[in-house]
Amino acid sequence: MLLNHPEKCSGDVDILVVVKSVIEEHDRREAVRQTWGKEQEIQGLKIKTLFLLGTPATGKDARNLQALVQYEDRTYGDILQWDFMDTFFNLTLKEVNFLRWFNIYCSGVPFIFKGDDDVFVHTKNLVELIGFRVEENRVENLILGDTIFEAKPIRNQQSKYFIPKDLYDKRYPPYLGGGGFLMSSQVARRLFVVSESVELYPIDDVFLGMCLQKLQIVPELHLGFRTFGIIKRKVTPLNREPCFFRNLIVVHKLFPQELMRMWNLVRNEDLSCARHVVID
Repeated sequence: MLLNHPEKCSGDVDILVVVKSVIEEHDRREAVRQTWGKEQEIQGLKIKTLFLLGTPATGKDARNLQALVQYEDRTYGDILQWDFMDTFFNLTLKEVNFLRWFNIYCSGVPFIFKGDDDVFVHTKNLVELIGFRVEENRVENLILGDTIFEAKPIRNQQSKYFIPKDLYDKRYPPYLGGGGFLMSSQVARRLFVVSESVELYPIDDVFLGMCLQKLQIVPELHLGFRTFGIIKRKVTPLNREPCFFRNLIVVHKLFPQELMRMWNLVRNEDLSCARHVVID
C-alpha cells in the first residue's frame, strides 16, 4: 500500500462508503465529497468515506499525478492507494485488496456501500433501507443492488468487456452492476476468505459474482439501484428527472457538475413531485 488509513474505522462507524476512482478524476472525488460521500451522521448512523486508487496508467505523467494525489490525501485523509496500475482489467485487484484491507482494519463496521465515482447516491434512502433490513433481521447474507442474471460473456473484440471463449465459455453467475451496491460486513468477511481461492477474473463485477456463487449467496435485486440509468440503456430526459432520483438509492451515471446540480435539486424542499410514475 502507498496510502493507508487504518484509523478510518476507529470509534463508532456504521457505514463505510467505498468509492472506486482513478488518480486523474479529482473533480469526481471532490463532487462526491460535497454530496453523497460527505462524512456525516444520518438517523443515528455514522458514515465514513474512502476512495480506492491504484497508480497512473502507462503514458500518463505519473510523478506529477502521484504528487497531486498525495497532496489531496494530506488535505482529506480519505484515499487508499495500492501499487498496481489503475486499468480496467486491474479493477479485480482493487476488489480483492479492499476486501483484505477491510478484513484487517474495518471488520467491525456493520455495512459497506461500494460504488463508482460517477454515481448519484441518495444516502438518506440508503440509511432507511439498512434500517428496514436490521428490523427484519436480514443482515447476515445481505448483499444487494442492480443484480444481473443469466448474462453471457461479450465476444465482440471491440468491447472492453471482451472475453475469449477459451477463458470462459458459459453464462455468468448472478452478479451486481458495479456502479453501486450494499453489503453487510458478514458477507464482506466471507467474500475475503473465498476470494483467496477463486481464480482472478478480468471483470471485477463478475469476479465478485463468482465468489458469491462459491458462498451459495445470490445477490438480491433491488429496484432502487439503477446502475444502467433510470430507464435502462436509453437516452431520455427521464434519466435526469429529479423526482425519480428522490425515490431511488443509486443512479449511474453523472458527471461532477450534474451530480452537484442533482444533489441540490433532490434535497430542495420546494421540489414538487405531484405525478405518480411507475418505472420498471
